Amino acid sequence: MDDFHVAVVERKVAALDVAAALEFVSDPRFGGIAVFVGKVRDHNLGRVVTGISYDLFEPLALRIFRAIGERARAEVGTSLKLYIAHAKGDLGLGDLAVVVAAGTPHRDEAFRACRLAIEAVKHEAPIWKQEHYIDGDSAWSEGCSLCDEQHEAQRAQASHDGSAGHDHSHEKHDH
Repeated sequence: MDDFHVAVVERKVAALDVAAALEFVSDPRFGGIAVFVGKVRDHNLGRVVTGISYDLFEPLALRIFRAIGERARAEVGTSLKLYIAHAKGDLGLGDLAVVVAAGTPHRDEAFRACRLAIEAVKHEAPIWKQEHYIDGDSAWSEGCSLCDEQHEAQRAQASHDGSAGHDHSHEKHDH
């Protein structure tokens, strides 16, 4: 039996299935299961989002998802079942965009494998995201470390300033 399930789900055909992910990674040997579910939110970088369109190169994405599984197995040990599924097509607010589940004998391994997998999917897979905004505009974005670094810098500045919150008025990001 294969310990990895990797899939791209065309949104017009079906929705991502968290129950299927949990069933796949369940095993009597495993006491730890970690699940990450990413869904479409109503804002990003100070703009109101009404939906997202995902496009990807499926053959390469599936190969990369499988390689991510192999890397996770090498890091946490050989007893790992990993499920990675990403949506393709048009998604509305609240729709599931990605599901990652990891099953291992212990919780720490499950958390680490799940975290490794979602971060690698975000930064390595050939997935393009187009956000649609309330003003009718849309823009392509990417899961890039530049955005993460900018957010981290803003959090550090807010901490230094003593301000309580994060100001979501960003300059346009060029990726």
